[in-house]
Amino acid sequence: MVHAAPLITTIVSGLVLAFVLGALADRFRISPLVGYLLAGVLVGPFTPGFVADQGLARQLAEIGVILLMFGVGLHFSLKDLLAVRWIAIPGAAIQILLITPMGMGLAWFLGWSAGAGLVFGLSLAVASTVVVLRVLEQKRLVDGDAGRIAIGWLIVEDVAMVIALVLLPVSIGLLKTEGAASAALLPLSEMLLPLGITLAKIAAFVGIMLLIGRRIIPWILHHIAHTGSRELFRLAILAIALGVAYGSAELFGVSFALGAFFAGMILSESELSQQAAAESLPLRDAFAVLFFVSVGMLFDPWILVDDPWAVVATVLIIVVAKPAMAVAIGVAFRLPAEVTLIIAGTRAQIGEFSFILAGLGLSLGLLPEHGRDLVLAGAMLSILVNPIFFAVTARLRPRFERPAAIEDGPPDRAPALTVSALEDHTVVIGSGRVGSLLGEALRQAGRTFLVIEDRRERIEQLREEGIETIIGNAASPEVLAAANLGKARQLFIAIPNGFEAGQIAEQARALNPSLEIVARAHSDAEVEHLDSHGADLVIMGEREIARAMIERALDAALPAADRERALPRMESA
Repeated sequence: MVHAAPLITTIVSGLVLAFVLGALADRFRISPLVGYLLAGVLVGPFTPGFVADQGLARQLAEIGVILLMFGVGLHFSLKDLLAVRWIAIPGAAIQILLITPMGMGLAWFLGWSAGAGLVFGLSLAVASTVVVLRVLEQKRLVDGDAGRIAIGWLIVEDVAMVIALVLLPVSIGLLKTEGAASAALLPLSEMLLPLGITLAKIAAFVGIMLLIGRRIIPWILHHIAHTGSRELFRLAILAIALGVAYGSAELFGVSFALGAFFAGMILSESELSQQAAAESLPLRDAFAVLFFVSVGMLFDPWILVDDPWAVVATVLIIVVAKPAMAVAIGVAFRLPAEVTLIIAGTRAQIGEFSFILAGLGLSLGLLPEHGRDLVLAGAMLSILVNPIFFAVTARLRPRFERPAAIEDGPPDRAPALTVSALEDHTVVIGSGRVGSLLGEALRQAGRTFLVIEDRRERIEQLREEGIETIIGNAASPEVLAAANLGKARQLFIAIPNGFEAGQIAEQARALNPSLEIVARAHSDAEVEHLDSHGADLVIMGEREIARAMIERALDAALPAADRERALPRMESA
């Protein structure tokens, strides 16, 4: 019965094992990603016991990539993409052009053909979309300068790999011919037409999304939102993400990931983008876990015994040469040091496109099976090492960290962080739905205040309104110090992340013991957490909604004296 339902078996076994091993890894203060990967190894074909369906696992993982890229697109505008083109395009191109020959050199040392070396080198040159976005989201870096550059870099790599996948089959004659110029001429001429068609399809897809999708997609979502059905709204989000991704792949030859990203980016201009991101988050996380499980299923542990030195050389190219190259590019383009370190960390692994390239190379007879195994081993081990890499760079970044805005060209020098001259003022952290309403009320009341925000587009709007701002992550001690909290009157922490808000409250209390700190929470656990970290008042949305409703009910049902006696009982409940 179980074997007759491979889809259910694959999902259940993958998620259950990933949960158990992920929780165990977290218990020992290791990244849960390690647990997810080991879960895949356990249900893979290279370990004894139950073997899940690899084909189904890869398809489920692809849905995770689609939803993840759609979610990123919801936070990433076309303006953001164009703003980092000066570094994303040359950065990705330089890295591909320099890392690919390194992989080819290792292939030559192993005795492979030039074609095998090219496929192997390209597989090592491209980073994993899922791993990069997962790390950026966990560390709240998606909306920062480093996040925008890393995502732009990924998009350029995505387009380059789509072109490579198109050209490899038509250039197979050239790649399999050793030194025969006459045999090479025909494939070269035949390569131009597919290349032109591929570029035309990508341009057509982008044009249609910008001209037509920009109008249709937000209109559909707004129409569904007016029905008042949350179920239909959630379904509309999934239909848009999956439908555009699938249609882009079938009609234009664009990857699922790139299609989903553009769908999200178009929808980001809608007022419903935040709600769309929240509704898609649970499925996005679940399918992202299945991606890591599918990677673990492909890994053959015996390659560590059969050819350890080739594995070591492959991993060194991925986790040493690629980040070093990214650092060199960052220095050459005069990026801030902390941004350079983050980008270097996002380069230190390989993923989904590497598997696709290796699989195509194997099917074309270019890449030997040993090459595919090395690519998979490199992916598995680099994903395991990546959290350690980020932990090391996280310790280095505070020495260099300072806010800097990435504009439409390379910065000559990152602007210095200066301490605000305001005194007896109010500091508002976050300018989302809550923070913007608070800021408007403070402005109308004539109160002196400043805003700390990490979204560049929001910072620009506030500055146009004459409001003093500081761009950066408020959890950074340097950013908090720049707000001159030592001479401030009040601090309002309006961000929805309770864990990060606790860090901010603790640091703010150390800077000014008499500061009044007000924070928001979404659960009793967050209230307790914020209280323990120094917040004077924690406001939970559900309680305030209940209070307003009760006040309204008591206003009509009780005399004033009885109403005043009833409200304190409600607050203490």
